[in-house]
Amino acid sequence: MRILITGGAGFIGSNFVKWALNNHDSLIEKVVVLDKLTYAGTLTNLTDIDTRKLEFVQNDICDSEIVESLVKRVDLITHFAAETHVDRSISGPAEFILTNVLGTQVLLDAVKKKPEIRLIHISTDEVYGSIDEGSWDESFPLQPNSPYSASKAASDLIALSYARTYGLDICVTRCCNNYGPNQFPEKLIPLFVTNIMENKKLPLYGDGSNIREWIHVEDHCRAIWQVVQDGDSGEIYNIGSGIEKSNLELTKLILDEFKLELDYIQKMPDRLNHDSRYSLNSNKLITQLGWKPTIDFEKGLRSTIKWYQENRAWWQPLKQRVD
Repeated sequence: MRILITGGAGFIGSNFVKWALNNHDSLIEKVVVLDKLTYAGTLTNLTDIDTRKLEFVQNDICDSEIVESLVKRVDLITHFAAETHVDRSISGPAEFILTNVLGTQVLLDAVKKKPEIRLIHISTDEVYGSIDEGSWDESFPLQPNSPYSASKAASDLIALSYARTYGLDICVTRCCNNYGPNQFPEKLIPLFVTNIMENKKLPLYGDGSNIREWIHVEDHCRAIWQVVQDGDSGEIYNIGSGIEKSNLELTKLILDEFKLELDYIQKMPDRLNHDSRYSLNSNKLITQLGWKPTIDFEKGLRSTIKWYQENRAWWQPLKQRVD
């Protein structure tokens, strides 16, 4: 099997590269990573990999010539390439529309020319909007509230339309918030952990009551592979853990690990149109494909904190890009 992993030098993409090769090396002949290496992508995410199995291509997902040439050479595509940070989408939406929408369309047009290929389009729970009670299943209407989530919703719908119109073998996955090693230190957990290590305050939006569902990136990788193997073409699969934490609860857990008090928190003006709660119903993935999350949240959080403590040389140069 030859796999094209777009955005494979980013957080989730690089973890998927390593997880796939560590767990299915005998099945995989080659992993081709396509990544533009924007501020959040780095080749340091792809260390400790058998380079005989890895081919890296630095280019833009919007470059149709390059994308088509790569698609011709592979059997499977996992499409992670995307701009993902909500705050950045609010201050500059154009890049999100270009990469997330046009980039997906460029990839899909290349797949049209090789219709036997399987494509897993990686998306987010944020396309559903915000929910005060209960959980979203895959049939829930899309109500994105930020330019980021709107661009992902658009790319989801375009991918599904290509599956239905052209008969392409495409699945869409929508996952909750990820945490784990190699996450760029602008996201909440690595930002707060590294700020503590640098004796800086923790900038918490509003009163911290916004609730998110959290999953370890390794559990997410296993779920994607399950969809690769058994997912039905044209279907959507939610990937959630059932573990919900308010931002304030999560901040307290991080502070507790460092034996610090709440005075490390710096209250910030709330984000524009800040979604109050995300919650996925993952029964379809669990009952139909037999997947379930396995990593305990507090153990996973401790191991993630330890990873950042032991890998200062990885995150410090990256953090300087955005400071």
